[in-house]
Amino acid sequence: MDQTITPFRIAIPDEDIAELRSRLRQTRWPEAETVDDWTQGTPLAYAREVCEYWAEHHDWRATEARLNEMAQFVTALPGPDGEPLDIHFLHVRSPEPNAMPLVLTHGWPGSIIEFLEVIGPLSDPVAYGGNAADAFHVVCPSLPGYGFSAKPTKPGWTTEVIADAWGVLMKRLGYDRYGAQGGDWGAMVTTNIGRRDAVTDGGGCIGIHLNMAVAGPDPATMNELTDAEQSALAGIQYYMEHDSGYSKQQSTRPQSLGYGLVDSPAGQAAWIVEKFWAWTDNDGNPESALTRDQMLDNICMYWFTASGASSARLYWESFGKGRDTRQITIPSGISIFPKEIFRPSQRWAAQIYTDIRQYHTHERGGHFAAFEQPKVFVDEVRSFFALLR
Repeated sequence: MDQTITPFRIAIPDEDIAELRSRLRQTRWPEAETVDDWTQGTPLAYAREVCEYWAEHHDWRATEARLNEMAQFVTALPGPDGEPLDIHFLHVRSPEPNAMPLVLTHGWPGSIIEFLEVIGPLSDPVAYGGNAADAFHVVCPSLPGYGFSAKPTKPGWTTEVIADAWGVLMKRLGYDRYGAQGGDWGAMVTTNIGRRDAVTDGGGCIGIHLNMAVAGPDPATMNELTDAEQSALAGIQYYMEHDSGYSKQQSTRPQSLGYGLVDSPAGQAAWIVEKFWAWTDNDGNPESALTRDQMLDNICMYWFTASGASSARLYWESFGKGRDTRQITIPSGISIFPKEIFRPSQRWAAQIYTDIRQYHTHERGGHFAAFEQPKVFVDEVRSFFALLR
């Protein structure tokens, strides 16, 4: 396999931006919902408002320039049966010589955009009022089929395979020992890194930090549930009954869904904005948690790369399939935010993560921790990995 690491620079053609604006202006809108809330999905009035802003005011070039200020690369990583796939990643090396390598992994409907506010403080803490001892060399890949990573052409890119590919990436970059962090699908990938690339004499992952721990309720606790556990169970029930339709579609018929998402920017925006409303810690308006520009920056990562179908396939690859369920024995840190989808208690999480060194709950924040609460996220990552340095 070619192990070349090639510099990468984002350069969306002017005509693609013009086409986006034209498509938005020509959107064929459905009628309004029959309720006065979000229970049927993104409301028509809000969808039209966001899409009008996207067409007339959003500045993708500013975000593109910000991303291009960071070192970006593409390299071929092994997938199913060893077949290579080009993976795009940010690699921001710290000025501190003793910095710890750290791989950050996003999920759906996120992207590397989620981490823009935390990469600087993590990689150069002194510049942000922190301590040099907390520095990280930050590696931030786009999942296969997401953003500027290539789209798989064959099945098999499971979270286990991605975890193995990230291990290859870190070693290719010269990092024999490293930490890993993730939320959503990134938490699944990071959990599997902890299973499959735990540190040995030959190197590997020394610890993992998660902002959505992959652990269900412990049946042995059902007769003595804490208030937090009762709330977590209620959250799971609500998710299954009212909030999981997207995952059923993406895990069964991602291709059918993809035609609409790749063809209609309004459709792509409404599909993702609804999750920003549902999963952020907001006051009823997602813009109380994330700015409109932040949401659209992230949506652009799906639109300009036409990755509505390819990103959804990760659900098809993962749901209902056999997966690695071994316990994770390396040091683990867990952050629980109140609007997270799944919020396992420490004793529930300990059934999977047997060496929990840090477990913190927070008063504010939701599913997109680095995006919503960047300072808290940075503090959590720093404090956990400080235990392992």
